[in-house]
Amino acid sequence: MRSICLNFQVHQPYRLRTYRFFDMGESHYYYDDFLNRTIIRRIADKSYIPANKLFLDLIKKYDPSFRISFSLSGLAIEQMERYCPDAMDSFVKLSKTNAVEFLAETYSHSLASLRDKEEFISQVEKHARTIERIFGKRPVTFRNSELIYSDLIGETVSEMGYQTMLTEGAKHVLGWKSPNFLYCNAINPKLKLLLKNFQLSDDIAFRFARKDWAEWPLTTEKFGRWLNALDDKQEVVNIFIDYPALGERQGPETGIFEFIKALPATVLKHTSFDFRTPSEVSEQLQPISAVHVPFPISWADEERDVTAWLGNELQKEAVAKLYDLAPLVRQCQDASIQRDWGYLQASDHFYYMSTKWFSDGEVHKFFNPYSSPYEAFINYMNVLSDFIIRVENQAGQSLHPPIKTVVPEIKAPLPKKVVKRVKKTELNAKTGVKTPVKAVSVKKKGK
Repeated sequence: MRSICLNFQVHQPYRLRTYRFFDMGESHYYYDDFLNRTIIRRIADKSYIPANKLFLDLIKKYDPSFRISFSLSGLAIEQMERYCPDAMDSFVKLSKTNAVEFLAETYSHSLASLRDKEEFISQVEKHARTIERIFGKRPVTFRNSELIYSDLIGETVSEMGYQTMLTEGAKHVLGWKSPNFLYCNAINPKLKLLLKNFQLSDDIAFRFARKDWAEWPLTTEKFGRWLNALDDKQEVVNIFIDYPALGERQGPETGIFEFIKALPATVLKHTSFDFRTPSEVSEQLQPISAVHVPFPISWADEERDVTAWLGNELQKEAVAKLYDLAPLVRQCQDASIQRDWGYLQASDHFYYMSTKWFSDGEVHKFFNPYSSPYEAFINYMNVLSDFIIRVENQAGQSLHPPIKTVVPEIKAPLPKKVVKRVKKTELNAKTGVKTPVKAVSVKKKGK
């Protein structure tokens, strides 16, 4: 019997207040509580709660042949516990079936694995403790933020005691190889790797509701035929989906819930597959070979690399300034500083600064609350400027060189119709930091 791993990401960052409502040097609370409450409540009502009820019914009906897994970031857990405890209760109910695996990841859904090994390990441990507190079982399988992985990251994950890790089945890494096997880390073969089948995953997560898609409408019968068309030697199909794709990004009117409801019956009756959790597959199978990943990969965009978060000078500047602060933050005992340090690391803040307007522009636009990457950058850097002042005061040391909120020059082109000019700034007399005054938009001639 071959297996399908059906995995879902659940993550919500804390959205920042904009500079218009943030008095730098005066107020140190950076978060838009109304927006955070509104977003998590909306997604919980449209996606988490109805989808969890559906999966609970499917588990009861098809146990022990139906299994799923979730990757819940610490920030998502916090917001559910604070704003919609009924959604959190629905995940707890799923955990009690013993048919659901909860994966380990970074608490803040951060880029720490790319920047600071000590911070990375600390966040993973904090997340593991949180999962154990809520669900009564410590996670044994690891999934990094955004499926980010490299040989060195995998080696660190293995050092932390995890035996299995999920990542992307990127074409430029696999070449002619199939993602539908179990692999292992190139440095430490003890770490087993499950690779996402991005074709089948994205068919459900992104293309299902698109009427211009050649395969629309997607039915479970069609999906079953695709599974049967795979070579008999291929052992596991790893599906990884952002959970809001069920019900929120693709509403009930698209038929997504009916598709998921019918999927187990079709797969179990008409294919040679059943459903297993990542840890169950890892126990059953042996790696067929190592996969060499010298440079980080992720599940984002066509490139399947980390340019969604580190692809331009805006993002690189923001990430560098944030993680340069790590040694000083570790000296601070203030609970609010430690809280904000975690919240400011969420990968979403840097995703909003992306200038990838072309092949994946619609995806970036859907998730972005800002009107431009420049606005996202300036807003984040103003918050970070205030945070740095607090950290320096607490640690009794200064960060050198001092931070400046200046938009770096970037090479990525802007949209053809409208060019957003860099926001003009003025010097804040209290903090010595430049803050935005006005944005000017001009149309390009001939467009």
